[in-house]
Amino acid sequence: MEKNLWRIFFLMPFIFLNGPTAIASHSIQSSIEVKPKVEKVNPININVESPQSNVKKFIIEVEKLEMIDQLRKKHPNVKIARVYDTVFKGVSVLATEDEVEKMKHQYGVKRIDPVYTYKVELDESVPFIGGTLLRGEFDEENKRLTGKGVKIGVIDTGIDYNHPDLIRNYRGGYDVIDEDEDPMETVKGQGEVTIHGTHVAGIIAANGKYLGVAPDAEIYAYRALGPGGYGTSDHVIAAIEKAVEDGMDIINLSLGSSVNGPDYPTSVALDKAVEKGVIAVTSSGNSGPNIWTVGSPGTSEKAISVGASTPPLEIPVLMIALAPKKTIYLQPLQGSVPWNISKGHQIVFGGLGRPDELRDVKNKIVLLERGEISFTQKVKNAYAKGAKAVLIFNNEKGSFFGSLEEAITIPAVALSREDGLFLKKEIEKGHDWAVIKKIKIEDRLAPFSSRGPVTHTWGIKPDVVAPGVKIDSTVPYGYTALQGTSMAAPHVAGAAALIKQAHPDWGPEEVKAALMNTAKPIFDENENFYNPYEQGAGRIQVDRAIKAEVLAIPGALAFGAVRPKSGVVEKTVELTVENKSQQVKKLSFAVPRMEKGIKWQVPLSFYLEPKEKRKLALAIEVDTKLVEEGIYFGHLQLEVLGGDSIMLPYMYIVGDADYPRVMGFSFEIDEDGCRPQASEHDRECYQPGAEMYKYELYLPEGADELGVALFDPTTLKFVGVLLHETNVNRGLIEQRKKREEIPFPNGEYLAVVYATKDGKETTQRTTIKIGPEQ
Repeated sequence: MEKNLWRIFFLMPFIFLNGPTAIASHSIQSSIEVKPKVEKVNPININVESPQSNVKKFIIEVEKLEMIDQLRKKHPNVKIARVYDTVFKGVSVLATEDEVEKMKHQYGVKRIDPVYTYKVELDESVPFIGGTLLRGEFDEENKRLTGKGVKIGVIDTGIDYNHPDLIRNYRGGYDVIDEDEDPMETVKGQGEVTIHGTHVAGIIAANGKYLGVAPDAEIYAYRALGPGGYGTSDHVIAAIEKAVEDGMDIINLSLGSSVNGPDYPTSVALDKAVEKGVIAVTSSGNSGPNIWTVGSPGTSEKAISVGASTPPLEIPVLMIALAPKKTIYLQPLQGSVPWNISKGHQIVFGGLGRPDELRDVKNKIVLLERGEISFTQKVKNAYAKGAKAVLIFNNEKGSFFGSLEEAITIPAVALSREDGLFLKKEIEKGHDWAVIKKIKIEDRLAPFSSRGPVTHTWGIKPDVVAPGVKIDSTVPYGYTALQGTSMAAPHVAGAAALIKQAHPDWGPEEVKAALMNTAKPIFDENENFYNPYEQGAGRIQVDRAIKAEVLAIPGALAFGAVRPKSGVVEKTVELTVENKSQQVKKLSFAVPRMEKGIKWQVPLSFYLEPKEKRKLALAIEVDTKLVEEGIYFGHLQLEVLGGDSIMLPYMYIVGDADYPRVMGFSFEIDEDGCRPQASEHDRECYQPGAEMYKYELYLPEGADELGVALFDPTTLKFVGVLLHETNVNRGLIEQRKKREEIPFPNGEYLAVVYATKDGKETTQRTTIKIGPEQ
């Protein structure tokens, strides 16, 4: 324990210099002198818990469904909540840790995972992806390509099926939350209202004032996310099961988590749905721009994971008059009024946006730092002082994706930390005159779009990108613009419907390959390709996908990882090429340029007869003595004589590329235990003074050491250890604790989560609260 306390103090400079993460609500001022004091605290062991306080939900996968009856007989105290028999063989149960430990060793039990909580992520875009170009094309039955006859299940917050743009296409569905056949959005009086599913459905198949990508597709709603857009993994899996049973051709999941893991049950369920012939489309997440941020179920290998790009937009940019070489893009916060300032203005720094910091801001643009108070309160304070606009810059490296909780009449935008610090420095020099203008952009990767690769399998995600910025669509009682990968995914679901109508015999692999093989690789503002783990194969072009004559499956080549300094290692990927046309096709590979320590092995040119399918082995040899550790990527070009070439993104990793050792940490009062089906002893967490707390985190490859250290958020004084464990297995770790088992007084703490594996460490920082809400 003494050794562990010393290593916690070693983390202090890291906390001190870098400030809190994007999910922390308090900033740390670097002017504070830190003199930590060691306090002896008993650690909470991750595997120790009162047997009467740890009833929770788990998902159990079994070899055969017959094993469920044996589970019932051998474990009578375990309550079975749901049985899955379509995309997932198993059950969700309420059980104690001890009971779970016993069930793990029972014959026929493949794996057991805790239930995880999901939240939604938040008419130029349709023609931009080629949707309107197909309005004049026809299918085999001489019907226009509008998605007619294709069934699409929207697994989301429900749908306002009375909306005039959706009422023609709505065919039914199911409410997994309330367990009835009325999948309406959450409305006032039922909790925090939702609009997300209606917006997603409109992008896919609106047919009224707005036209979606596939305006004649049949829409089915599966409400798996309740008030506020929250639901759990068992809700999502139940919705996937129901959609598959109902015969959906396509399912869209515009939802996600912070867990970058390929084998979480929702990802597995999507893989199984695809194996049953369903095209599964899911958003990659809104946690960009950093690497490793793609979240489950966007990590599903067989689903189509979608990142967000920009459609043609006219956006405001800001330059300092005396530093004109620097251009700063102004990204509006979700819910902000449009940027309406075109003339030059003075810009001033207003700290964190507290009223006493906003001096002399009338008729000026105010630069604020993220942290301590909400975005909404910062903007309201600035508005009350007469500011013209608000710029909020991140309190950690990179950009962020934020939103306002209510309408305010001045615009508010999000900036990266780098841009914010640049402006602050210029203001301090007296360079405080900002020049505003608008420029046109398109096909840029949205900064919030989550990036891969996928941990553990080292797969390339997202698979493609689609428009996800400022997307107008339907919402209950009207229309609005939203942005996020949630808006990008339904563009792909709609595109898949058009392909499915044109080629009803194509399965999920072929539809996915057609979209990837014909995608347009996109570039950043410096004309550099975005990496494959940022954009996948590129931005979809459905008009070309429908006309694809040669398909290459898979559409991206993930060669995996090799250990450094391990000699010459060969990695192979099997590629299937198929000629869908009626003509003989000549194909050949353009070998990538020679690189030190790398040798490619690809077939010579060859011919494919009409409708012929052939499997090929593509290999690389990596001399790990010559190739340094890191992520390597590029494009392998498959040339089709007389046709369009196919650009296959590839990636291989030498070493572990500093993947995050820990992710997805949360700590909160547990509200699951109060449900009617919960056991009696769980209900005590709702008695005064007997709260139950839940914390969870994900370890992609396990951990040699895992811990959570608590600090005073103001003074950074070390408080104690919430959790410490060694030699922890990979996967999702979840625990519940009664309030009396947490040896710290009520209050707010800075939590530093750390995990080490193979001599490397990752830390996460966030603010947590112990005790009732004030």
